[in-house]
Amino acid sequence: MSPRRRKPATPPRDAIPGITRRAVLEAAAAAACAYALPACGGRRAIEGRIVGPSDARGHLLRGGAASGPVTVRDDVPVLVVGGGVAGLSAAWKLVRAGFTDLRLLELEDALGGTAAGGRNAVSAYPLGAHYLPVPTRDERAVAELLTEMGILRGFDPKGRALVDEASLCRAPQERLFVGDQWYEGLFPKELLSAEDQRQMDAFQARVATYAARRDDAGRRAFAIPVAHSARDPDLLALDGISMARWLDEAGITAPRVRWTVEYACRDDFGARLEGTSAWAGLHYFAARIPVPGDDAAPFLTWPEGNARLVRHLARSVEGRTRTGVVVLAVEPAADRVRVRWLDVARGTVGETTAEHVICALPRFVARRVVAGLRKDEPAFVTSPWVVANLTLTAAPDSAGYPLAWDNVLYDSDSLGYVVATHQADRAARDTVWTWYRAYGGPDPAADRRALLAARWEDWRDLVLADLAPAHEGLEACVASIDVMRWGHGMVRPGPGFLWGAAREAAARPLGRVHFAAADLGGLALFEEAQWAGVRAAEEVLAARGVAFTSSL
Repeated sequence: MSPRRRKPATPPRDAIPGITRRAVLEAAAAAACAYALPACGGRRAIEGRIVGPSDARGHLLRGGAASGPVTVRDDVPVLVVGGGVAGLSAAWKLVRAGFTDLRLLELEDALGGTAAGGRNAVSAYPLGAHYLPVPTRDERAVAELLTEMGILRGFDPKGRALVDEASLCRAPQERLFVGDQWYEGLFPKELLSAEDQRQMDAFQARVATYAARRDDAGRRAFAIPVAHSARDPDLLALDGISMARWLDEAGITAPRVRWTVEYACRDDFGARLEGTSAWAGLHYFAARIPVPGDDAAPFLTWPEGNARLVRHLARSVEGRTRTGVVVLAVEPAADRVRVRWLDVARGTVGETTAEHVICALPRFVARRVVAGLRKDEPAFVTSPWVVANLTLTAAPDSAGYPLAWDNVLYDSDSLGYVVATHQADRAARDTVWTWYRAYGGPDPAADRRALLAARWEDWRDLVLADLAPAHEGLEACVASIDVMRWGHGMVRPGPGFLWGAAREAAARPLGRVHFAAADLGGLALFEEAQWAGVRAAEEVLAARGVAFTSSL
């Protein structure tokens, strides 16, 4: 890319969350014309669609429109409501303990929630979460799962995981587009001033201190899952301030350093520095260091992302699952729980009575359907996400450092894209890029409305406009773009949420209803969702008098 070429305009930061059609189209036109792409002389016929019916189905709950006479009745000892990572992990734990008399209800036609994946003729690809950091020895549930899958072989004497090399992310892992070319890593040394490097060194030194810290009980200052973290007052106080304020007080003012930290917050939390608690921001960096003095743990990844893990967990519920159903009500009683649900395809209403229910629904859904829960819980805020999968028939031009697994644009509100075929033989030209965008603004409800109102064509133009500055000739290489919208993609750990009363209270059972979801841990991580599901399963096993070995 010539440095003399005009950089295509990108929509203003405050215009993107509103997703105004005019802003999107102007940005796409500017990008296309600046690079003389085929769009200027007749756009290539890029195919695609908006995938995922969950919003239409889920919104049937609004106003109680989905009702009618019960035509299907059944009874089961344990019912799991929700087939995302938390619900599947609950079922997995029950079955591992020898308890198999259970059923699972799921809104979608496929299991997995925000860890779901897709597949086309080119490759499998993620529709949401796409990696898992190699676990520490303290992450017992994750370690059990990965051992069962043949990915984890144990730990060395210092506590570092020994994992299957084929599942480790290959090099090159990350690159960053700045100005007019790509650079290695997310903090390229070629672009740093002496002050940038000094401040990054100071930040990493603070993180290393936290990573090495243990409380009197031997707990890490920042652990995965969050429940295993130390409770020292000075650590918990970090949850009361924003990551932006912590950086200010630490003297971390260099824009490149702050961008790097904010990118982490957008990537893991769907929030910007001002909307992320300092505890959460520091957890991102410190909790991933397995042994004091080490670098952060490497990543495990697969073409379909965390759908690989989901596929294994789902074996626990084969023949025990009813998909495509909207749960209308969960009504706990003294000795039973009654659950009403709607089969969307058939239009029939069913009722399942269970002795125990594991409610693995996101909190914003659980409080709509579980009798006895507060209908308004302002502490729980969720960020919308958009995931677009681009199928390419050839590689567009890419100036500078070569294509990596994770490809990030510095001057962008997106999170960039990961390459689904990165782990495979890379001689083939066809590939799938998975592009991510988190909406971390101050009004997520408005962002959600705009998200759902935008057409596929709007998303196509927005994605192309975002990536065109980094890839000359991109549009000529794209065959299709499929878009997945997650209106409530992840819980947002704002200041005061992680160690506040609302989150901890939400995890407590309500009679015979036990709760499991990633948002109950405060961080939208696979590890938190799995831990929540396992915890709820162990509560049920204990209540039923079933012997088990704890995975917590």
